[in-house]
Amino acid sequence: MNAVLDDTRAVVTGIGITAPNGLGTQPYWDAVRAGRSGIGRLTRFDPAGYPATLAGEIDDFDPKQYLPNRLLPQTDQVTRLALVAAEWALADAGIDTGELDDFDMGVLTASSSGGFEFAQKELGNLWSRGSRFVSAYQSFAWFYAVNSGQISIRHGMKGPSGVLVSDQAGGLDAIAHARRQIRRGTALMVSGAMDATLCPWGWAALWTSGRLHAGADPDAAYLPFDARAAGHVPGEGGAILILESAAAATARGARNYGEIAGYAATFDPAPGTGREPALRAAIERALADAGLAPSDIDVVFADAAGLPEHDQIESDAITAVFGHRGVPVTAPKTMTGRLYSGAGPLDVATALLAMSTGEIPPTINVTPNADSPLDLVVGGVRHATVRAALVLARGYGGFNSAMVVSAPEGREIS
Repeated sequence: MNAVLDDTRAVVTGIGITAPNGLGTQPYWDAVRAGRSGIGRLTRFDPAGYPATLAGEIDDFDPKQYLPNRLLPQTDQVTRLALVAAEWALADAGIDTGELDDFDMGVLTASSSGGFEFAQKELGNLWSRGSRFVSAYQSFAWFYAVNSGQISIRHGMKGPSGVLVSDQAGGLDAIAHARRQIRRGTALMVSGAMDATLCPWGWAALWTSGRLHAGADPDAAYLPFDARAAGHVPGEGGAILILESAAAATARGARNYGEIAGYAATFDPAPGTGREPALRAAIERALADAGLAPSDIDVVFADAAGLPEHDQIESDAITAVFGHRGVPVTAPKTMTGRLYSGAGPLDVATALLAMSTGEIPPTINVTPNADSPLDLVVGGVRHATVRAALVLARGYGGFNSAMVVSAPEGREIS
């Protein structure tokens, strides 16, 4: 049982998703249950001159359908996705922001890159045409905190706000900080993350990590925990969540998707020190924060790096905590690519949806290593009662984050 008083438990009452295989929560959930991928050859620009040509691209998003024209010249693709997902999450939660105090609503998001596509265009103008042709919006449209700022402005939210920058781990870190604000008495927090770096500048930066897959076959491009693993596929999108206290959600009769029950973050030691990676410690501390034992966890949503060395570290950590094939493990991000800071919140949203339907989505295209100690969910949806889930995220440079989400008390699995 969580040590925090029940009335200050942070619960999720709204979800907004923009993902390569589904624009909106229901289309995305239908896609992952069906094992439908959104990975394909890049179309945002011609990738022929780059070693990597595949991405999880959102190809059915027209911001003009969702946002006022005045916002379009001042926003990057990533901010447009975040604004739309926030709108959907607030609507899903049944929130009328006009009925709440401006200073009782906050926004905490994460980002690993900011508005790269916007910045590339404006820097191109600077270099080719001169400073007079650079948009004044460049001063903030590229910035890591722009999504938090634009969501805050659009909805009049003047409470605790900020941004976390810890690569793939950042989205979980942001949700955890939002939980802290709920515990401190803030009425409502908008949290989660988006990333979108599908432009030549962003693509070149991603390639320098040495972690991207260079093949051309979408079905063989991102294969975590598989002997053929040779890197990952980047993607764009993520999820925005609405967090409220359990007491507030109950008082207004809101739908409660589940609780952010536990969280921990660690940092790996420097290479060459001989010290063990710190992912296991993050898992154990997140479970302790949630007041749960390993046997209470019904599924693990893996970080799934897609590189043998990194997959082995994660496999070892999961096995050390849960035992040999001790818990189902899945990586639905094989259908979207790695969404960087957006990946963790999307996995949290997916875990909450799995709780509501009793379905664990699969890891697609993967043939688990013959000697793998992981009970990897492959070949289709696995039906199971999901009362608690562990979500893992690991960022470039040594960031580790682990989050436990639990179903509301008394929920019936449909």
